[in-house]
Amino acid sequence: MGAIIWFIGALVLAGLELAVGEFTLLMLGGAALFTAGVSLIGVPLWAELLSFALASLALLLFLRPALKKRLHKPAALDTSIKALIGHRAEVLEDITAHKGQIRLDGSIWSARSLDPAHTFEQGEFVSVISIDGATAVVWKEA
Repeated sequence: MGAIIWFIGALVLAGLELAVGEFTLLMLGGAALFTAGVSLIGVPLWAELLSFALASLALLLFLRPALKKRLHKPAALDTSIKALIGHRAEVLEDITAHKGQIRLDGSIWSARSLDPAHTFEQGEFVSVISIDGATAVVWKEA
């Protein structure tokens, strides 16, 4: 009977963690799940409570900080030219196989068409396929 109570407690704590999101209740739920396993071997109540306390302490002190550090790592800001690939750009000057201009991410770039036989007129929108030196290689907006 004790194992069922600890298991229900683990489920309730894990469910409440979804509302909070700090991993504290999840660690307590893990400790309750561990205690449910311990109670299956028929230990007295004081041993169940001791195992819950020790498991809670261990999870809160060791696993929780590692999880928080891993999951709340800030995203790195990509400032390289590769970050511009796939962006939408407005054609400022007709684009041919060898020349043209676009407004890309607030600045003006020289551009050329990916397909030499295809041109883009002023006012159209294109997608950046790649960056070749200081020239954006563009194609139809996706």
